[in-house]
Amino acid sequence: MKENPNQPGDASVSALLRQARISPALPPRFQQNVWRRIEDAEASVRPAAWLDALAALVLRPRFAVAVASVLLLAGILSGTLQGRQAARHDAQVNYLAAVAPHASR
Repeated sequence: MKENPNQPGDASVSALLRQARISPALPPRFQQNVWRRIEDAEASVRPAAWLDALAALVLRPRFAVAVASVLLLAGILSGTLQGRQAARHDAQVNYLAAVAPHASR
């Protein structure tokens, strides 16, 4: 049976193995290509980033109050306009019923 030459206490063999390990040379412009790939990957994720930035802006307390106020005002204006149109339509129907009672049938 063969003995294991790589005993845990054999430091000289470990040092020789470390020295014998060859690290290949990196291709030219390796670091530039890595950063370009990272930027390209981030650019493909960007469409949702604007939505995240908008949500972060709206969720700040000062802007949240402003947005809530604008939405409340828009709801009030929309309800007022719709109510005004409904009241005008009802007035026209009532006038028509008063002037020509049989025309609405």
